[in-house]
This record gives sequence, C-alpha cells and structure tokens, in this order.
Amino acid sequence: MATGLVTKMVSKDQGIGGAILAVCVIIIIGYLILVVDPGLFSLDSSTVRLDAVLVLVSIAFIAILAIGAWIGWTMATTPPPKPIEEITTEIAEKKEEPKAEESAEPVT
Repeated sequence: MATGLVTKMVSKDQGIGGAILAVCVIIIIGYLILVVDPGLFSLDSSTVRLDAVLVLVSIAFIAILAIGAWIGWTMATTPPPKPIEEITTEIAEKKEEPKAEESAEPVT
C-alpha cells in the first residue's frame, strides 16, 4: 500500500493549508532573492532593496494596526459580563429550588 503524501486523501482544510504554505514559501524565497541579489530579476539594485524593505515594513505596520482595530471592534461590540454578585445569586437560587420542591411533597 502506498501511503505517500500524494496518494493520501486530505481534507479540504489540509489542502488549503498546504496551498497557503506553498505560496508563503515561494514569497519568502522571492523576497530573499530580491533583497540579496536584485540583479537576478534585472532590476536596479540601488533602490530595489530599499523598496523591498519599505513594502515589508509597511505591510507589517498595517497588519499590526488591523489587529489592534479588530481587538477594539470586538471589545466595543461585546456586551459586558454580568456582575459576580448576580451570577452567585442565580446559582444560589438554582440550588434552593430543588430543596423547596422536595419539602413541598407530602410524606406517606
């Protein structure tokens, strides 16, 4: 039986994960080549390195701000939790209800 990576059935999530992995590795390799030797792509090495770093830093900065905005949105739209006193009162009432029902039954 062949159990290689190609012959094994993968779920949809695993396929998407593999595609994301492959795209990220290709982008990483291309970025490293662009920064180390931009002449490989027949580009002017004096400005390409600076542009590559500028683009990467800009993407990282925007990603951090987007995460911060998402956290702020989540905090702003989530209702506040119940106070602890209210929760303990509800728990105490639930414990007392079965006892009240048991004592109301006539004993034979």
